[in-house]
Amino acid sequence: EAQVVASGGGSVQTGGSLRLSCVVSGYNTASYGVGWFRQAPEKEREGVAILDTDGSTKYADSVKGRFSISKDNAKNTLYLQMNNLKPEDTGMYFCGIEPLWDVGLVWRRGGWEYQYRGQGTQVTVSS
Repeated sequence: EAQVVASGGGSVQTGGSLRLSCVVSGYNTASYGVGWFRQAPEKEREGVAILDTDGSTKYADSVKGRFSISKDNAKNTLYLQMNNLKPEDTGMYFCGIEPLWDVGLVWRRGGWEYQYRGQGTQVTVSS
């Protein structure tokens, strides 16, 4: 059983930056695909980014060039660096790890159906 704990959210103004962290226990981040997704009020969950075991990444079109996903396998932690934040980035951000399926499959199915996902951290961007 894995535990996934996200942190680092907060309130920033348009153009600001935040770095989200996600500590994973129970599974080794070096061995499985990981990613982030978000959910805004009254909107569907949206895959934000994934990082596969071979180092390949995918991003939602809405965040390309502004967000960057990375991980530190020694700390079993993944990160989401978010720059040039916009009000439409506001939402609850979740991280996940996928030990059963290819993380690319998670991405193709919407980017949020991870086997294990955390409780989320709130990001609020004001104009």
